[in-house]
Amino acid sequence: MKELEERIRKEGTVKPGNVLKVDAFLNHQCDVTLFDHMGAAWAEHFAGRTITKILTIEASGIGIACIAARHFDGVPVVFAKKAQSINLDGEQYTTTVYSFTKQKEFPVIVAKKYLSAGDHVLLIDDFLANGKALHGLIDLCKEAGAVVEGIGIAVEKGFQGGGDTLRAEGYDVDSLAIVESMDAETGEITFRD
Repeated sequence: MKELEERIRKEGTVKPGNVLKVDAFLNHQCDVTLFDHMGAAWAEHFAGRTITKILTIEASGIGIACIAARHFDGVPVVFAKKAQSINLDGEQYTTTVYSFTKQKEFPVIVAKKYLSAGDHVLLIDDFLANGKALHGLIDLCKEAGAVVEGIGIAVEKGFQGGGDTLRAEGYDVDSLAIVESMDAETGEITFRD
């Protein structure tokens, strides 16, 4: 998606440790118009698939998933929580994932009443690096008996291999911008064609 690539080039900042900051428009301050265009792109890519739920992970995926859901005719958005709380009641699906940006493991939890056998799920997230978070969401779907119909990603770091692994496993991953390389010293970012 050229629009997203241009925003990354213009406003993204490359930090040491393979960190790409896009908080000016994607995951701190949110450009809702851009999110809407992203949702339209995913709706076009996944047209013809049965989607009954959109599943994301807190926190950065929530806004993107909610705006994208407008293009999927009333499909609800469910987000996996990263911590147990008194608000989580009843039976739950849980797994543990490693966060590249936070450099630690955390629990991922979805109440069983919001994810069930027979659901056809579109996973949406802001970033895909090594794929650990997405594999966690896939594990939750498998545990629930839900079918993963596809994965929509805003920014994939292609050089970290997570997207390639998911595609090799048979998942339809639609990443709107795939970063091929980035340099913290020069700030240069290149994209996969």
